Amino acid sequence: MNSVDKRQMILEGNINKVLLTLAAPIMLSNLIQTIYNLTDTWFVGKADEIYVGAITLVWPVIFFVMALGLGIAAGGSTLISQYVGSENYKKAVKVSGQMITFSVIFSIVFGIIGYFIAPSLVKLFGAQDKIYYAASSFLRIILAGMPTMFLMFAYTSIKQGFGDTFKPMIIGGLSVGLNIILDPIFIFVLDLGIEGAAIATVLARGIFSVYAIYTLFKKNSEHPLHLKDLYINKSVLKDIVKIGLPSSIGQSTAALGFSVLNFFIISYGDSTITAFGIGNRINSLVLMPAMGIGNALIPIIGQNLGADNIKRAKLAIRQSAILSTVFLAVGGSLIFIFSEDIVRQFANSDSIVKLATNYLHWISAAIPLMGFFQIFIGVFQGSGHTKSAMLITMGRLWLLRIPMIIIFKNFTNWGSSGVWYAMVLSNAFICMVGFIIYKTGKWEEKVI
Repeated sequence: MNSVDKRQMILEGNINKVLLTLAAPIMLSNLIQTIYNLTDTWFVGKADEIYVGAITLVWPVIFFVMALGLGIAAGGSTLISQYVGSENYKKAVKVSGQMITFSVIFSIVFGIIGYFIAPSLVKLFGAQDKIYYAASSFLRIILAGMPTMFLMFAYTSIKQGFGDTFKPMIIGGLSVGLNIILDPIFIFVLDLGIEGAAIATVLARGIFSVYAIYTLFKKNSEHPLHLKDLYINKSVLKDIVKIGLPSSIGQSTAALGFSVLNFFIISYGDSTITAFGIGNRINSLVLMPAMGIGNALIPIIGQNLGADNIKRAKLAIRQSAILSTVFLAVGGSLIFIFSEDIVRQFANSDSIVKLATNYLHWISAAIPLMGFFQIFIGVFQGSGHTKSAMLITMGRLWLLRIPMIIIFKNFTNWGSSGVWYAMVLSNAFICMVGFIIYKTGKWEEKVI
């Protein structure tokens, strides 16, 4: 299916079919990535359980840098989808080239800085002894390899802007497959431990991200890029940054919020941070449909606004909410019932199993809320009103969750359970805020 056919499908096809057609590859990509995360957790956990806690501790730092690239990529994808909706393919290609240029320059700068300051950041989080050395080693390698990750972000966003979610899934799946093969080789055969896991990740991602970008320049591709499209174009870059920067700020400050969250969690002990990491990886399986549908909304909203079809955009949002709720209610119920059995596949310690099970019980019971959160993010990003996405992303952590955690920690005897309660309540309140913003109708204005 070429871009013209995809555009027609998005603008005129059965909306449920469109949502599932675009969301299914994203869901599968997330499933593949989650399987890798679980496999990676299993491998490093077999090498040493403390490695799981080390990776969980530094993940917010990695996500902070990732968020900057993801935000800019989202801004580019929004512009591309709206240009495609208005049938301005030449402008869409120009935006694509500038996304690649920005991603390369930005990630190299951050990768170099990150490599040198990683140990100081880990120490700042309160890590000591073995978990400090493990976390520092892992973080330095991952940050040094950031350009490979940013290139994949750019490629995925470009293709999704054109309405293609299938090819990013294929390339992402191949990268994850190679990663799973390389993990045991570097971790156990070469005896590199947690550093081996990081090297395997960067190497597998690097090979396929370079290939992905190469395919965009092939002459037989539908809208091929040329080297001239990579030359810095200030006006196009300005548009990308204008749309993408609020999303970057929202996601990166959210990542900082997760760092603060981890600071409180690790204060309850290494077992708690490890349980949190295991629980998050399991929970991510259930969240895949909501994340897929939310991401699928970005090109659907963008192209329909580009074509001045607001009524259809609203229909897509309504059906997204229904589909997401059904998927998450079923998945959450299964996780709630079998949480302890699932956790025991990743941990042997009874204390970790108990903590992770308690966490999953609370999160899975309220998991449909995350579906609405993802939908609001998709709507605001697809329409280009990323300041709204920034508000709910930042507000969930900084205005709600972290203050609640501080209050619960100091004024209750709930212990680590107070963290889980704060997570559920913050999700509920921010969904109300997102709904209020949605009802103002400001998102209906396109940005091109």
